[in-house]
Order: sequence, then structure tokens, then C-alpha cells
Amino acid sequence: MKSIFLSIAFVSVLFISSFSIGAGELPHTFDPQRDAAKDLSTAIKMAKESNKNILLDVGGKWCIWCRIMESWLRENTNVENYLNANYILLKINYSPENKNEDFLSQFPKIPGYPHIFVLSSDGRLLHSQNTGLLENGKSYDQGKFLIFLKKWAPQK
Repeated sequence: MKSIFLSIAFVSVLFISSFSIGAGELPHTFDPQRDAAKDLSTAIKMAKESNKNILLDVGGKWCIWCRIMESWLRENTNVENYLNANYILLKINYSPENKNEDFLSQFPKIPGYPHIFVLSSDGRLLHSQNTGLLENGKSYDQGKFLIFLKKWAPQK
């Protein structure tokens, strides 16, 4: 019985995963295998449909501050909720496996990671943000982060 349940669960996960990927889901982690240009195209379509801006989060799994920001956002639900209500979040990998140099060459030089670019719903660059300015000690500052997000959110 346990084996049948596990088999059904496994097939369900495979089905749901393939459906999500086929539906144009964006990456939730930094993935060197992703096509950044294709993901941006998907993000632009999603942003236009939902009247949101796009937040490009550039970094990698190797980056401690990238991991800190990712978990900090999950823990700070009011910041995460504001982000999700006003932005399409797109993670762009930068790592030895894939530096996405061609893709990132269209944006200003990145001084350190993680780095955030704010784009309009049509993909036009609005702002380049050094995330160090949003830090507080060994984490991020909720007030600074919310001020930043509110400043660059789309007018609704």
C-alpha cells in the first residue's frame, strides 16, 4: 500500500512539475541551466498582464548574501507580500558554470552580488540597485527594503 501511494505521489509531482515548467514558470533559485533571455521574455509577458514591474535578482548559489536575502525575504512576509504584489521576481544566475555575460551585458556593470535591476513591465531598465545599501548588519533592513520597493513599484 505504501509503495502504491509513493508511486502515485511521484507521478503527481512529475505531472505538476512538467505542467508548471510548460506554463512558463520562472526559476525560484539561481539555476545555471536556465535561458535568461527566455526567462526575461516570460517575465515581461507576466508583468504586462499583471501591471507589475520586474525585479531581476542577479546572483548565485555560491553567494552567501544571495542566500541571506532569499531566506530573509521568506521570513519578512510583509516585504515578500509587497514584492509579490508589485513585481515579477526573476532570478538570473551568475556563477562559474554560467555567467550569463551576453544577457547581463545589456545592463550596467554589477559591482557585487546579489544585485538588483528594476525593469518596467516592457523590460526597460528603470534602476540598478546595490543590495549592500539595503543591508543592516549581517542581514537586510526591512524599512530600507520597503522604501526601495515602494519607490520603484509601478503606478497603479
